[in-house]
Amino acid sequence: MSECIFCKIVAGALPAEKIAEDSHSVAILDINPISPGHLLLLSRSHHETIAETPDDTLRSMGATLKLLATGVMKATASEGCNILQNNHACSGQAIPHIHFHVIPRKTGDAVRFNWQPKKYGQGETQKIARAIRDAVAACVPRK
Repeated sequence: MSECIFCKIVAGALPAEKIAEDSHSVAILDINPISPGHLLLLSRSHHETIAETPDDTLRSMGATLKLLATGVMKATASEGCNILQNNHACSGQAIPHIHFHVIPRKTGDAVRFNWQPKKYGQGETQKIARAIRDAVAACVPRK
């Protein structure tokens, strides 16, 4: 897509500090890092969400995420990392091009995710689990 900033970075039309790349993805340093070493793994092809991204691309990106997480933790002397992926604006996806965040973490860092867990009511777990199982089954390609 000609207006997508991540497509422009992947194509080399915009500068970025590239960390790694292969036939499916490009890893770059985030220009607005949550912590030093914060990486973005961008799909080479334009897909807005995980649901639209081909399985072979996702498999490759998963393997690359493993390498990036290991490397960034070693390079930044981090104790752990978060790997995040948002789908659609309501979930925090600012750029509609599939990408993963790899965020190095250390004990006591100031990184906070403002999650506010809720409890399920009586019978809700079974109801939502059934609905999700049915929806997942409907998404599985039939042979």
